[in-house]
Amino acid sequence: MTEVPLARAHAQGLAGARAGSVVEVVRKVVALQAQDIRANRLGVRVRSAGLTAADVDAACASGAVVRTWAMRGTLHMLAAEDAGWIVGLLGPRFAAATRPRRRQLGLDEEITSRGVAALESILAGKSLPRKEIGAALAEHGVVLDPKSQAPAHLIGFTAMTGVVCRGADVGDEPTYALFRDWVGPFRTLPEEEALARLASRYLSAYAPATAEDFAAWSGLTLRQARAGFAAAGPAEATAPVSGELSVRLLGHFDTYLLGYRSRELAVAPEFDRRIQAGGGFIMPAVLVNGRVAGTWRQERKKHGIEVRVDPFGPLGEDVLSGIRAEVDDLGRFLDHEAVFRSVD
Repeated sequence: MTEVPLARAHAQGLAGARAGSVVEVVRKVVALQAQDIRANRLGVRVRSAGLTAADVDAACASGAVVRTWAMRGTLHMLAAEDAGWIVGLLGPRFAAATRPRRRQLGLDEEITSRGVAALESILAGKSLPRKEIGAALAEHGVVLDPKSQAPAHLIGFTAMTGVVCRGADVGDEPTYALFRDWVGPFRTLPEEEALARLASRYLSAYAPATAEDFAAWSGLTLRQARAGFAAAGPAEATAPVSGELSVRLLGHFDTYLLGYRSRELAVAPEFDRRIQAGGGFIMPAVLVNGRVAGTWRQERKKHGIEVRVDPFGPLGEDVLSGIRAEVDDLGRFLDHEAVFRSVD
């Protein structure tokens, strides 16, 4: 089954030619996990050539790509033209699923409704960080404990229902804006059409894959996933994959390791807990021809960044050479000197 991981790596831009723009990267994989800003930037780097972290921030600030709650009800980066119909398909399901938690936090239907109306007024024509939003909500009579998860859940609900999305970041601090101001009108598609489109896009970026994989990646029900696959038809034949060795340094939460029901084709079972020790935390990984060969970490030093690798086994000189090239590119991307210091 070694050909499947390599084919998937090529489909995701993790082998072969790299993309030339942030939008191209995001559109290719449909969406990139974005709950961690720095990891989100690295998800673009590893699939692109010549871009910088500043280019990713600029694409977000311009609205060319949008961060909002999408697959599995978590924060993702999507191309602007995809945000409306994808959130329109997925958002209602996760908004309904999180209703019990909102109630636990004091966000019953009446308070949530007032909160949505207040946010539409507060954010009209501007983007604000969460702390300022909380203070403004209180001025509108919606008082939420800033130390609780209530403000985050209210913002998440309004994002899942197409009212707000992330705006431009201020440093690494997120801001939030009205979807209609930041992206444009919230245009959705009929469910059947949206399912077929999402399934087709998924197959282009993640195949070989099954309906069960599609359901796990998207958060759709298996019934919906199968309906989407049936409507999308068979995946288009892909070009033969290159035999050239591909070594990439994936960041935290990379979609390659979150895009399927199981990681078993990418990560040997005996090493899976070194990639995900618990919860949803996915470690940075050394990817060699679509298979994870170890983990890596970067450490800030006075002179820049040191990269250390924890391999799952011996690494050949060709792989080490690929890691050095990736470390050099990481330094260029982050505008810091980067040194491949050691293999632990």
